[in-house]
Amino acid sequence: MAVSQSIGVHGTTRSVPRAALSRALAVPLVLALVALLPGYVTAQPGTGVRDAAYWLQLTLTVYAGGRLAAMVLTRRRRLIQGAFWLFVYVAMGVAPLAQEVIGQVPTPVVGPRSDTATAITLVLVGCVFFDVGALLARHRPAARVRRPRPPAQVSRRRLWLLIALAYAASALSIAKLGGPAVFFTSRQAISESVQSSGLAGGGGDSHVGSAFIRGFGTVPALLALLFLVRWMITSRAARRTPLAIAALGGLVVVNAIVNNPISNPRYWFLTVVFALLFTAFPRSPVMYRAALVTGVVAALVLFPFLDRFRYDSGGYHPVQTTSVLEPLTIKDYDQVGMFANTLTFVHSGKGHAHGRQLAADVFFFVPRSVWHGKPLDSGVQVGRWMGMTNTNLSSPLWAELWLDFGPVGMSGGFLALGYLCARGDRRYAQRTVEDGRPGTVMAVVIPLVCGYSFILLRGPLLQASGRIGIAAVCLALVTTFSEDRRKILR
Repeated sequence: MAVSQSIGVHGTTRSVPRAALSRALAVPLVLALVALLPGYVTAQPGTGVRDAAYWLQLTLTVYAGGRLAAMVLTRRRRLIQGAFWLFVYVAMGVAPLAQEVIGQVPTPVVGPRSDTATAITLVLVGCVFFDVGALLARHRPAARVRRPRPPAQVSRRRLWLLIALAYAASALSIAKLGGPAVFFTSRQAISESVQSSGLAGGGGDSHVGSAFIRGFGTVPALLALLFLVRWMITSRAARRTPLAIAALGGLVVVNAIVNNPISNPRYWFLTVVFALLFTAFPRSPVMYRAALVTGVVAALVLFPFLDRFRYDSGGYHPVQTTSVLEPLTIKDYDQVGMFANTLTFVHSGKGHAHGRQLAADVFFFVPRSVWHGKPLDSGVQVGRWMGMTNTNLSSPLWAELWLDFGPVGMSGGFLALGYLCARGDRRYAQRTVEDGRPGTVMAVVIPLVCGYSFILLRGPLLQASGRIGIAAVCLALVTTFSEDRRKILR
């Protein structure tokens, strides 16, 4: 019931606006996502072939649009599931549909047209299994009677250790890369600083080393900021603590330097925005809905033009278009094409990796000097096979699972993913609506996972593993299961 999410001193008075808002949004939102936007794209002129792959792509777009509309209109805020369907709708739906219509792709598709049709079909299969997994999470068998486990809380003392670590790691990163000014130039300047300082390691086309080094300067600062924001908005005592206020102000400045959109990939900045938004507004359905709807508009209209800071002024080439759809053919939206290339790569005789790629993702911290033959990023591996000079290519989660485990493993992976995402969203609702304690770890972890899911879905996973490992260490540092109020945030 809508009332159950509005329980408080005046619980029933807040449920009516929510219901009215849902009813007012429902028809125009569903029409826009399912019919109007796909219809507008298909009506544009282009040289694309209206074959089986085209109709499959249109079906995928409509399906994802319907599921995204359901996420926006749901009574409970489903952060991770909402992010999943936002990514599928934009990156696997509308953008590839636009590429089909105008007959232009961001990355060459080297295999036959049938491989593209197969890739789109498998994306649809993965989405269906994701939905099945989410449904299974709703209908779990009754739990056995047992003593409830205490929820994960933030240790007050160890939070200050994380804050100190965040300041030190960011300061070291800033000093190693040449000072604060370089963070306001371009991503190219940051990459050159990493290479010239010898911090990247690995050499070749591997981007793991530089991503891991950059993670130390960005992840602790972001997590410390999120925990302090959560503490401030839920605790009057925190708002009366000068040291906490000073630490929060300093972390805002630090994050403005190391996590700004100029020196960071757009997907990481998207992670920062979503994590901060849902940590600061954990109970606002309006903010949740606005984030998903605005995300569609921003991804389709603004995202292609936000690579202004990828290169310096000499290397930047503005997007020049002759079609309103052409900005959607940039390399950021090469996911379906790269999945098709992965299928061709496997069928060419390379075969499935049988878990080797996943092992490299899990043990990302093992250097190649120790692990001889450690697999490269999946995108790099397929890009090299294609003969690409720029191998910084995407490898969507569908391609990662297919490359490792084939169709059965991919389907099972998305079944498990849907189940875990639904469980995580339920846990977030419990820890923010039903449990308002300041030190609840899940109230910060789920927004962070929601934002980072865009990076994980886009891939490659190996390139994304460094920040995950650093975040896991930071979370282990501050987490406690103690119920002693003297040791946790209050």
